[in-house]
Amino acid sequence: MASRAVQGKNKPVPAAIARNRRASHDYALEERFEAGLVLQGWEVKSIRAGKVQLADSYVLLRDGEAWLFGTHISPLPSASTHVPTDPQRTRKLLLHSRELARIFTATQAKGYACVATALYWKHNRVKCEIALGKGRKLHDKRAAIRDREWQRQRAQLHKKATRHG
Repeated sequence: MASRAVQGKNKPVPAAIARNRRASHDYALEERFEAGLVLQGWEVKSIRAGKVQLADSYVLLRDGEAWLFGTHISPLPSASTHVPTDPQRTRKLLLHSRELARIFTATQAKGYACVATALYWKHNRVKCEIALGKGRKLHDKRAAIRDREWQRQRAQLHKKATRHG
């Protein structure tokens, strides 16, 4: 199945392996894409065991290809000893050329970055959700936290009103 842009805010990612929650705090995420990931065998085994971190992951475009940097996949102790394992290696992302062009033009604009937001299973393949985001300033982060807390309080008040109403 072809990769596609995922529209809509806060759309749930199916069967998430790992999430980059810091990305939504540091960036105002706008457009999301689903990308395939080129992995080695030991990496897939480690991902199945949940030994992956996306905290500092970002995407760079080089020579018309997308590359995932900063993702840490810890090798399992049972990984083959004759295969050299590099937990921080650069991994290739698989995207359509029109998606690559869209990401390239957006990242050339001032303040935009492309970050990995989630890893998840789709059928038997590992997919990476990447998003274009505009960097947030400190006051924007505070406003986002304030809005999130207000939404939480509003939901609690609504729950109380329906329970006692």
